Amino acid sequence: MLIYKIFRAPEWAAMQTAGETRGAPVDLADGYVHFSTATQVGETAAKWFAGEDNLHLLAFESDDLAPHLKWEPSRGGDLFPHLYRPLRMEDLLWVKPLPLGVDGHIFPEDL
Repeated sequence: MLIYKIFRAPEWAAMQTAGETRGAPVDLADGYVHFSTATQVGETAAKWFAGEDNLHLLAFESDDLAPHLKWEPSRGGDLFPHLYRPLRMEDLLWVKPLPLGVDGHIFPEDL
């Protein structure tokens, strides 16, 4: 299953430069990298990135992150994927811009 991470431009640039990351400030504070599924990522963008432009949507294969990926309850009791190791460039399947539209972020059609 594909899972998704939203990064601001500086976070994405830092990952590219270092080859890996422990994530955004919220990830560092919580001790794991937060991901969302396809059905969760729209709400994640609206809740945590409302009004922000210049974002990047990164996609990863959840099976490739095992055994360090744990599915844990979060918002509304939904299970969210959390990665308990650095996120590496070699884990990345693709990255696409996540532009801000009039009614919120515009996600790729193939999500």
